[in-house]
Amino acid sequence: MNRKDYKGFWLGFPGIFWLLIFFSLPLLFVLFASFMSRGTGGAPTLPFTLEHYTRTLTVFGPVVWRSVVIALLTTLTCLILGYPMAFFISTRKSSRLRLLLLFLILLPFWTNFLVRTYALKSILGPEGILNSLLLNLSFIQQPLNLLFTQFAVILGLVYGFLPFMVLPVYAAVERLDFRFVEAANDLGANDWHSFWRVIFPLTLPGVIAGSMLVFIPSIGSFVTPDLLGGTKGLMIGNLVARQFGGRGNIGLGSAVSMVMIVLVLIGVVIYLRFGQEEAAGRG
Repeated sequence: MNRKDYKGFWLGFPGIFWLLIFFSLPLLFVLFASFMSRGTGGAPTLPFTLEHYTRTLTVFGPVVWRSVVIALLTTLTCLILGYPMAFFISTRKSSRLRLLLLFLILLPFWTNFLVRTYALKSILGPEGILNSLLLNLSFIQQPLNLLFTQFAVILGLVYGFLPFMVLPVYAAVERLDFRFVEAANDLGANDWHSFWRVIFPLTLPGVIAGSMLVFIPSIGSFVTPDLLGGTKGLMIGNLVARQFGGRGNIGLGSAVSMVMIVLVLIGVVIYLRFGQEEAAGRG
């Protein structure tokens, strides 16, 4: 190791040490606990077993797939809402207007996520603002059952993670060379074909990055399903929390956690494969 590499090692040592102690070691504990039997009070103990993974994929299989479906629907909704929003912001000629719109996108982060979720819960409740408004306008005759549904969970996740889709797409559109669009129009392409053949493929790295930034926290979300979904919105994060609390089953909770990590890694692999291929194709 030369002197330059030696200095670089010590500069990166605090970060490496932090990852080893607070990420790698807990992850190894969860991995080993997932293969251990349930002991007294739910603590993991020998012998090793695959029972927890079997239960995760059979008994709790519906919860796992529900989490995947809700995360995918959240990602798709954020894409449908966030792409036009990001495109609109990036195409504004006034830099002050762009900064103002970006500021409004980031403004919700100034408030605690838990507080925002409670605010949304009060809006969707039987006596909340939305039902009261619809009743006063005579659009409905009785309050809608919006709270403690999968719809409420998806709405809360979209509300919380929409900026994570807008910002990467905005950065991708900012780098877009609109001369390609002009060339497509000169060759006879209408706006629809110009978008699907030119704009969307060139901004696809931003779409993939935004999708991963939304999908990964959505599938492991805990607060939103717990407050807005109840039993109908039970997701992997809630299941893990219940197994690690009280007299639960740490081994089972660890197995569910490892399944969730695998699902997240699948998403990361998809991003690394297709996102980098698109970026290389653009280069």
